[in-house]
Amino acid sequence: MALLPEDVVNKRFQQTKFREGYDQDEVDDFLDEIVVELRRLSAENEDLRTKLEAAEARLEGGESSAPARPATTPAPAVVDDSSATASANDLLTLARRLHEEHVREGVEKRDALIAEGHETATRLVAEAEATAKAQLSTLETEKAALKSSIAELTGFEKEYREKLRGYISTQLAELDELNVTGKSDKK
Repeated sequence: MALLPEDVVNKRFQQTKFREGYDQDEVDDFLDEIVVELRRLSAENEDLRTKLEAAEARLEGGESSAPARPATTPAPAVVDDSSATASANDLLTLARRLHEEHVREGVEKRDALIAEGHETATRLVAEAEATAKAQLSTLETEKAALKSSIAELTGFEKEYREKLRGYISTQLAELDELNVTGKSDKK
């Protein structure tokens, strides 16, 4: 099946999944160039085909007075037709090569972005781990200081309670003595 200019004009490419793969304007401009060239080649091909048919009609119609072409010279229509086909094939090959280059560049950029993302993630995880270690160390130091303060306060409380108990016991003993002395004085 021959590739027509309309086939190129109506060609739609699929969108990429992660981000746009090509500059759409650049692809459209290139496709426009291909369309122009294909239309020129089609018109040239059609013109040559018409000339060939006219020449064949003259030969069949009995115009034997026309000079015969030498056997070694190829027919111009055949040469031009193959030249047009070769030009179209060259354009298609160029388009395929450019497409492959763009795909390769896109894959390289994607891989570079993924690698950069992995590096960034690794760096962020390492920084977070270092920050967590530093915070844990600070918290452990604060914990040890609080435990020391608690031990001091517990010791102080114990000592205070003992002194208070002793004081209260002394006061009670003195009160009992006063009570006992006061009762014996009343008798």
